[in-house]
Amino acid sequence: MQRDRLSYFILPIAAFIAVLPLIVKGCSCGHDFTFHLLNWLEAARNYSHGNLHPQWASTPAFNAGEPRFIFYPPLSWTIGALLTLLFPFTWTPILYTWLALSAAGLTFHHLARTFTSPAAALLGATFYLLNPYMLFTAYERTAYAELLAAAWVPLLLLTILRHRITVPRIALPIAILWLTNAPAAVMSSYTLALLALIRLFTNRATSPQKARLHLAGAAIAGTLLGLGLSAFYLIPAAYERRYVQINMAILPGMRISDNFLFHHTGSTPDELLHDAVLHSASIIAVLLLTVTLVTLLRLRTTATTSNRALLLPLALLTLTIALLLTPISAPLWNHLPELRFLQFPWRLLAILAAVLCLSMALTLNGLRLTQTTTAALSLALAAALVYPSYEAFHQPCDEADSPAGRANLFHSHTGDEPTDEYTPITADNDSLSHLNPPYWLTPNPSAPGPTDTASGPAPTLFTLNSPTSQYLILNLRDYPTWHITRNQSPIPRTQFLPREDGLIVIHIPPGRSTVRITAELLPDQILGIAISVFSLLIFIITSIRRTP
Repeated sequence: MQRDRLSYFILPIAAFIAVLPLIVKGCSCGHDFTFHLLNWLEAARNYSHGNLHPQWASTPAFNAGEPRFIFYPPLSWTIGALLTLLFPFTWTPILYTWLALSAAGLTFHHLARTFTSPAAALLGATFYLLNPYMLFTAYERTAYAELLAAAWVPLLLLTILRHRITVPRIALPIAILWLTNAPAAVMSSYTLALLALIRLFTNRATSPQKARLHLAGAAIAGTLLGLGLSAFYLIPAAYERRYVQINMAILPGMRISDNFLFHHTGSTPDELLHDAVLHSASIIAVLLLTVTLVTLLRLRTTATTSNRALLLPLALLTLTIALLLTPISAPLWNHLPELRFLQFPWRLLAILAAVLCLSMALTLNGLRLTQTTTAALSLALAAALVYPSYEAFHQPCDEADSPAGRANLFHSHTGDEPTDEYTPITADNDSLSHLNPPYWLTPNPSAPGPTDTASGPAPTLFTLNSPTSQYLILNLRDYPTWHITRNQSPIPRTQFLPREDGLIVIHIPPGRSTVRITAELLPDQILGIAISVFSLLIFIITSIRRTP
């Protein structure tokens, strides 16, 4: 117990070593940096106004907004928003990165400690939280939701690799993964299914039929329960895709076929940048695959009897990932449900990194080290991994893209660019002006907004006087969630007029009009909340009744 407690002290320090360059030299403004910062600022503003279940981000699309919180899983932006409310915003990305890396190390330690000694588990956990792909995600991509999802992958592997499989143990990581990052959840769900099938087929000769039926039933029931726990996000995100241009997420350059290892897309600046990132990811993939296979081969002779059962599942999972990184796997990517939305096959390295580190921990299982030696080796390993990774992956920040710059832009109410895949199907981003005022009256429903007034989002309540019958144009994109009243009388959605830019247009008669805009829960959202509440009750009951 004393040696296990060491991990709760050393692993957060190792994570601190990873963020120390960010503290000293400033944040790394990676590919997804500004997207996540805007999520945190928007969610924090909603929370401060008492809206604990936001759906709409008002700043994107130059204040016309988009329903990004319906489609982007809530856990990462919830944590980011809470950090934003509690600390200076310039600290938030660094604190978030430290928390995510610390969580990854601690959950992996929990996985490794189930099968290995304290020293091996701590060394394996240190390498996991600072492996090249993890730091590539943290520094170059700043894909903060994926970074957090890496903390739940070890829990998923533990549920299916341990001797006793239970429904709650499977449901929990499935639910948390879906609430953290959709691509990570998709590939983790397929990983769970693959490992369950491997266990079923490899244990046919040694396990009774009842045990195999229990494994299959627990895997299926646990997955369904996990999906049920996350239904308040999943059902609206799945159902309401019909209202947005979700396929914009898989345009050329973002397709699976454009992102197999060492692929080249072209010679334009954007294509060259894409190829440079893909080249880095490909080198990391080859490195991790090579070391994993070598480690697994060594384990054939060094693994203890109790751990030999892990070799085949880990080896087959590694070979499957290797196959999926190459063009020969294109039919699988194109035909298996939801796989094409992973965009980048090399996202599977998040799974491979956990396999590698578990294999390394199993290899080191025979080491007999003192606490002091183990701690010193862990911190030395952290320092050795962080410096070259930071030098290779750190992305410099323009002043406008720094946390301070993004916060200033957010509070200036000038708006931000739209996200293509969250744009409503009735809207064309190319037709949208970035200078629209909150609202304006015009006799022409297609008229552009005046440029002599300040830009901003549509207010939720305002009063106007119209001398004649006119059209009210709101700087707010049309989406089924909006409920609008005039003088307390609802305006049916059938009376909304179309515009190329997707803004809401309604007819206003002469006289005084008080307009109120509210966001209502749609039936699919109510259904999702109900299923999650019901699933939570089942989860609590099954957890209480579970035999230790």
